This record gives sequence, C-alpha cells and structure tokens, in this order.
Amino acid sequence: MPELERFEPGPRYSEAVAAGGLVFLAGQVPEDPEAGITQQAAEVLAAIERALALAGSTRARLVSATIYLREMADYAAFNAVWDAWLLPHPAPARACVQALLADPRWRVEVQVVAAR
Repeated sequence: MPELERFEPGPRYSEAVAAGGLVFLAGQVPEDPEAGITQQAAEVLAAIERALALAGSTRARLVSATIYLREMADYAAFNAVWDAWLLPHPAPARACVQALLADPRWRVEVQVVAAR
C-alpha cells in the first residue's frame, strides 16, 4: 500500500494528497467570487500552481484535469486562460463539465492530478 502524505489537512479535506507517485489536489476555487471568468480562471490556476508546489510537483507534470464551469458560455474564455497558462507544457487528459458549484458566485472550479 503506498504511503500517503497530506498537505494542509483540514477537518473536511486536504489541499493535496501525495500517494504512489501522484499528487491529487482538492478542487481549487477563485479568491474573488465577484470577478469575471477570466480573473477567476487565473486565480484558480495560480492556486493550482501553489498547491502543486506544496506537494512537490508542477503544472508540467499534470496527468489529468477536471474543470467545472457554472456556465458553458464561459468555455472559450476559460480555455484562453488555460491555454496561455499550460503552454509550453504538454496537455493533460481533461474533462470540462457544467456544474452547480458550492458558491453560486464561483464561475469555475478545477481539480487536477499530477505526477510527483
């Protein structure tokens, strides 16, 4: 059984968990729930970078990403921020779905898995 390492554990979830050479992040959400999709996307991707670094990984080692959008009308705007952030690294496997998010002001939440 692989050893587990938890980063910033809380009562309900850990910010990141490393297991078996992989890092699993909690869903990352924007800091400013009143911002538009472009700013919220940038905030979420910055939070992903911080959490990955905390667990000993980087965006260059992404394995998969699940993107939750409040509205699919934000898909193109999110992708513009995502594409600029991701390059020149190879793209991970990815899913993007419309979802009701815990805070109705959030336009995006992203959860990733990366190699450590």
